[in-house]
Amino acid sequence: MRIHITYTGGTIGMVESDHGLVPGADMRGWLRRLLGESDELSDGDVTLTELDPLIDSSNATPDNWQSMIDDLYAHREEADAFVVLHGTDTMSYSSAALSYALTGFGKPVIFTGSQHPLGKIESDATANVTGALNAALSGRATGVSLFFGHHLFAGNRVTKASSWAFEGFNSPSTGMLACTGTPWQWESFDNPGEGWPTPKPYTRHDVAVIDTVPGMSADRLAAMLNPLPEAVLLRAYGVGNIPSLEPGFTDVIANALDAGVPVIVASQCEQANVLLGRYETGDAIAKAGAVGTGDMTLEAAYAKIIFLLSQGLTGTELSAWMGRSIAGEITVQND
Repeated sequence: MRIHITYTGGTIGMVESDHGLVPGADMRGWLRRLLGESDELSDGDVTLTELDPLIDSSNATPDNWQSMIDDLYAHREEADAFVVLHGTDTMSYSSAALSYALTGFGKPVIFTGSQHPLGKIESDATANVTGALNAALSGRATGVSLFFGHHLFAGNRVTKASSWAFEGFNSPSTGMLACTGTPWQWESFDNPGEGWPTPKPYTRHDVAVIDTVPGMSADRLAAMLNPLPEAVLLRAYGVGNIPSLEPGFTDVIANALDAGVPVIVASQCEQANVLLGRYETGDAIAKAGAVGTGDMTLEAAYAKIIFLLSQGLTGTELSAWMGRSIAGEITVQND
């Protein structure tokens, strides 16, 4: 088994500085020592790319997603499986983004990172990296996944749930793919999606992500949408409900839709299935053309919007794809 590791930055490789933690650890040397203790992998079985620059994942953009994709394809013929070392803050955005772009990649890609830098005695870095390597060695990981805190998750079904816990991620709608143990426990999850042949590269796009809150006025919502973005991801209540009695609120959304801006409605609930029109408070925007995110995570929905915009889709064509599965990110509702 040949494994390629793409190191993007993040807490796992950070060191102390006068301005807080910054990338700077000797990742190559640390991995060499780690593999020196393995009976299943040797240093020669694993290759490493350090992306330049290494970043805190809070600074990640779609350009960084594309850099990861480019590196994976550059080493596709040299390796059987891939591990991406990534900061935890936006790791679930990146894993979702790569799942859409890599439906034709044909080899497993496993994201991981850590809550503590690798140089700390209390670090979870070793457990997470060895877990990701074991997932690769198992031959059972497929597509893009994320390993963290003894659990393997589908990369587009996972969200960061804690800033401090070693089990920092969960998958609220589908659960885990596997759990470490002797032996590992694997769950059945088969939702491959339609795929996307020859995707265009990721590019940056103007997407407004807005939370509704009690007392929010139509004027405030309108100000947030001026100038109009390319798409709106509106985080509503429950199954996609908005303050429909707030004067002019639904009109602002309808006006954006009339201008050709897709409005995608998500839920503020971590575990949800958005059903626009289930209540009167979501019916008006559904009739105006807004669409829901189903059971997608926020990260999967946002990355999907950016992916579709990067493919040149806009308006109703983009909206229609939000309810279709590209890489298993959504449970498709059959009428």
